[in-house]
Amino acid sequence: MFALCLTLGLLAAFVAAIVIRALRFVPCEEPETPAEHIPADQAALAAQLQAMLRLPTVSATEEGLTDDAVFESFRALLARLYPTLFARCAPERHGRHGLLLRIQGRSPDAPSVLMAHYDVVPAEEEGWTHPPFAGDIMEGELWGRGALDTKCTVMGILAAAEALLREGFVPRNDVYLSLGGDEETLGQDASAIVDALEAHSLRPAFVLDEGGAVVDRVFPGVSRPAALVGIAEKGSAFVDVCAAGRGGHASAPPSRQAVGQLCRALVNIQKRQAPFTLTAPARVLFDTLGRHAGFGYRLIFANLWCFRPLLDLVCRQSGGELNALVRTTAALTRLSASPAYNVLPAEASAGVNLRLIPGDSAQAAMDRLRRVLGKTGATARLVKASAPSPVSPAEGQAWQRLGSAIAHTFPGAIRSPYLMMAASDSRHYCRISEHVYRFSPLSLDRARLGLIHNQDERIRLDLLGDIYRFYIRVLRQC
Repeated sequence: MFALCLTLGLLAAFVAAIVIRALRFVPCEEPETPAEHIPADQAALAAQLQAMLRLPTVSATEEGLTDDAVFESFRALLARLYPTLFARCAPERHGRHGLLLRIQGRSPDAPSVLMAHYDVVPAEEEGWTHPPFAGDIMEGELWGRGALDTKCTVMGILAAAEALLREGFVPRNDVYLSLGGDEETLGQDASAIVDALEAHSLRPAFVLDEGGAVVDRVFPGVSRPAALVGIAEKGSAFVDVCAAGRGGHASAPPSRQAVGQLCRALVNIQKRQAPFTLTAPARVLFDTLGRHAGFGYRLIFANLWCFRPLLDLVCRQSGGELNALVRTTAALTRLSASPAYNVLPAEASAGVNLRLIPGDSAQAAMDRLRRVLGKTGATARLVKASAPSPVSPAEGQAWQRLGSAIAHTFPGAIRSPYLMMAASDSRHYCRISEHVYRFSPLSLDRARLGLIHNQDERIRLDLLGDIYRFYIRVLRQC
């Protein structure tokens, strides 16, 4: 009887503790300050972006497939669209297509860097409602490859800088505008620009590149829009998984075939995921957005010390971004075997893309992958890898500067750090700055997010003013 009473008492104490923690797990008070009205000429901004979209600046990994003349035409277009900026800030070329402009401030110390890339992924006209490089405007939307990723931010940064310079604006510290032309192919333009800055011993106090956006319903139980700022990004590894078998005529197949062995290996990779890991970006995201969720979710996020296994299970089963936030992921992306129906391949191979969570490494991930393959007969070979970025602080002057611009441009949005899943050019800046942030000033729902790198990429015209105003506010604080 005593043991039962003790058990019930401990259970009651446990329930009381987690409920009290959940009740106290509420949002921090943030004073709202009225934003200064900044006029924006939507028609002019749309015309600028439209002109950019009509130049197919498609970057390619293979040598000789990138049309350098189109990239040259794009840079000439920028000089025509933003004459004051290009006349006052002589552009420098770095790498193959990288462009760097310096807006001289009152001091060269603690400079800021605003980044974007103007290359785009390929787009075949078939399947598009409007041609991908026509720049059509229909029903309040501007259509074209690069409308979201990221010629809209190229336009926003340069239009804001042009307008401020025409007003006689001089920043407190130098500002560098860094435009890459090979981000989509993991190229070296941004690295070359960083080399140039490093050669002058520059240590930027603030770096801003593409990344998170203002999105709706991305977190369980939270209905308010959230402005997600990447304070780190995952690394990436390309891996070939191969299985060998007896090749030859398909009329008498052996008991063990290369394709079958490869399939068993790929099933193992899908089933046996990397371990659940709560990195600093994930912890602060759960702490920030979890406070805005309903009580049931707050019960979980306020008590991760005991609900961690439940969260792990939820993430595993849901997949997608929530799962990618808490572990190194493996995406099965390529397959190759026999070229004919009646020929047994001597080898079958698959391409696997590992996205490495901060704290993980390509070597550790490869060791895990080989254990997962076990006795399937398949082997794994690392082709190429980049490490996860360092984690930038979600506090201090640089963070507050960004937070202020977000709050005034997107009032009501919850501002939260997060871990960026994709790679960006900003990773190169981590070797010269501890304050590298990834945020795109766009209000996007899930459907619009899905248009990036997809058919019918387009942007609502009413978003262009917010992009412009956001960069005006950022530049004024530099």
